[in-house]
Amino acid sequence: MPMVSDNIRGALLMIGAMCAFTLNDAFMKSLADEIPLFQAIFIRGLGAIVFLVFMCKLLGQLRFTFPARDWGLVILRTMGEIGGTYFFLTALFNMPIANVSAILQVLPLSVALAAALFLREPLGWRRLSAIIVGFCGVLLIIQPGGADFSAYSLYALGAVACVTLRDIAVRRMSRSVPSVFVALVAAVGVTGLGGVGSLFVEWQPFTALSGLQLVGATGFLIFGYIASVSAMRFGDIAFVAPFRYTSLLVALVLGVLVFGEWPNALALTGGVIVVATGLFTLYRETKLRIRTRMVPDRIR
Repeated sequence: MPMVSDNIRGALLMIGAMCAFTLNDAFMKSLADEIPLFQAIFIRGLGAIVFLVFMCKLLGQLRFTFPARDWGLVILRTMGEIGGTYFFLTALFNMPIANVSAILQVLPLSVALAAALFLREPLGWRRLSAIIVGFCGVLLIIQPGGADFSAYSLYALGAVACVTLRDIAVRRMSRSVPSVFVALVAAVGVTGLGGVGSLFVEWQPFTALSGLQLVGATGFLIFGYIASVSAMRFGDIAFVAPFRYTSLLVALVLGVLVFGEWPNALALTGGVIVVATGLFTLYRETKLRIRTRMVPDRIR
């Protein structure tokens, strides 16, 4: 039986991560009417830290002897995780889950653009045009100045910027840095954000239902952390990133079935445009990769 390629392995991990993160989002959104945001982040984070420390010890990944360059990238990724969590959950608590998820579908485009700018990965005019069109699709989702415009859409865009930073940092890390350890450091950073923020809000008691919802959010968050870090370290970034679109499908289903939410026609159109342009970047990257393999090596 042929071995699974790095690209396929990365794609499967990305699909699993996106499903897990979206289910985590649904549980967190369900808590919005009962538990303050920072309290929920803090309690959820404690559970994630305990589990990830256990996993690090079990796998022998709880070590700190990394080069300064890798430590800098781990910290940079954690900063992106902290910012992304705050901006995203703030938007999620105040907007339909499908709308927030649709805005985040621009991530493959923003990551491809950032990879070209900072990692010097090739980016032709066709893919650059697709990125521009994709951002126009985001404007249809946000609808600035329209009756359905929400200022919290800007928080969702802030989350896009932070997660782009996070993913680029992961790509620069050496493979000697364990994925679970990276996830643990991120969990510590996000939990610290929740701890500081919870000092300024009035804590609310958990009911049996809200407690179960928080447990569910924690479990899916843990899996999402590990799978997302691993996904970005396998295969080509342009191949793996578009599989983030799984989260939009899951968010649409959860929005309708759980929250009774349905995006308007413009938002749906914008989501389709963003997904289509992202898939086009995947097509172009695959075509260019095949063409590169067909060109014989030059004599050096």
